Amino acid sequence: MFWFRLRMYLLIALMFSIVYAIVYMIAYALGLRNIYFYMALSLAMLVLQYMLGPKLIEWSMRVRYLKPGELPEIQSMVKSLAISAGIPIPRVGVSEIPLPNAFAFGRWKSDGRVCVTEGILKLLNEKELKAVLGHEITHIKNRDVLTITLLSVIPLILYQLAWQMFYMGGGRSRREASLPVWAIGLIAFLAYFITNLLVLYASRIREYFADRGSVALGNPANELASALYKLVYGATRTSREAVHQVEGLKAFFVNDPSCALKEFKELKELDTNFSGTIDAAELSLLRNKTVRLSTSEKFLEIFSTHPNMLKRIKKLSDWQYGGANEH
Repeated sequence: MFWFRLRMYLLIALMFSIVYAIVYMIAYALGLRNIYFYMALSLAMLVLQYMLGPKLIEWSMRVRYLKPGELPEIQSMVKSLAISAGIPIPRVGVSEIPLPNAFAFGRWKSDGRVCVTEGILKLLNEKELKAVLGHEITHIKNRDVLTITLLSVIPLILYQLAWQMFYMGGGRSRREASLPVWAIGLIAFLAYFITNLLVLYASRIREYFADRGSVALGNPANELASALYKLVYGATRTSREAVHQVEGLKAFFVNDPSCALKEFKELKELDTNFSGTIDAAELSLLRNKTVRLSTSEKFLEIFSTHPNMLKRIKKLSDWQYGGANEH
């Protein structure tokens, strides 16, 4: 996972460099000294989000933690995967929502929580579910929930700075500005837009590495591919209202439920025997194919929290037959 961590650290360094440069430029152009107050306020909001985040997720997703002996198969899977991954055994919970999915969260490794929804328990078989849990365990191992939280504050800072510039009143700051206030606000807003795209890019990277981590933990890639296929199908069968209720938290999920219908149309072509799964032979066929996205698909992926699903399963085919440690 060296390259994953390196990419994330470089992204963090790049993002904080951007926000420092913007703040310095605004302060210099406007002769302001108190603009760092807004940066400090945003950082304080980050700390608050970091501390209260798990409780907010538990409340939003209606999480109920399992008691000893409850759903022993799930608890046993999580325990064995955590031991294999070399991390403390996370708490295991069930989210009382119908959408089939799973997610992980927590402040640090020893605070990790892995949750499955009621919908996923009715949809996946044991091997598919274990592959999904391996994906979530890898998120905890990589500490990427914390990384995404750190990255997400940068667009927040820039957004606040941009609107502060747009709505700034007259006075000494405006008279002594070397650039029009609206122009400085526009620069900050463009920086917000760019850094937000970088956050989405980081989110997509972490999904690839969590997939690879699941395979490295001993789960066959075709089981994870089959699980993804079923989760996409399950999301298409879930009411729009149920999907809309978790829209703000979809970055935590294994897949993006709002893209399910489009993804299902693509993935059902892989299910050549119409079994409702993607077996090892079907995944092998994909490895020798080239996945080409249309311009519109590439554009949509740029603004997505998750990678294009067909590309993602193509990666799984590479790892199954080329090894989980390649690339």
